[in-house]
Amino acid sequence: MPILQLPVRLTREEVVGWVRSTQSALAEALSAGEPLQIDASALKQFDSAALAALLAVRREAEAKGIGFGVSGMSATLQSLADVYGIEELFAPPAAR
Repeated sequence: MPILQLPVRLTREEVVGWVRSTQSALAEALSAGEPLQIDASALKQFDSAALAALLAVRREAEAKGIGFGVSGMSATLQSLADVYGIEELFAPPAAR
């Protein structure tokens, strides 16, 4: 399963660049016929733009028929996703 590591910092300033950088991982997942897994364990500095970035990559993966999931979410990132009511959108594909 292709794994894409989130950076240490993902705020409004970094989001566009990071989303663009996901294209090769999406292509790898598509050619392998496997879901794209995002590893959020390194993410320490973020704002709500990080969730927007994850949602954008999830939408693109689903449009291409690729499964998507996020692992290693910190309690703070998980809590932010809970506040927005979108925590279930980041569950591994098998858990949905």
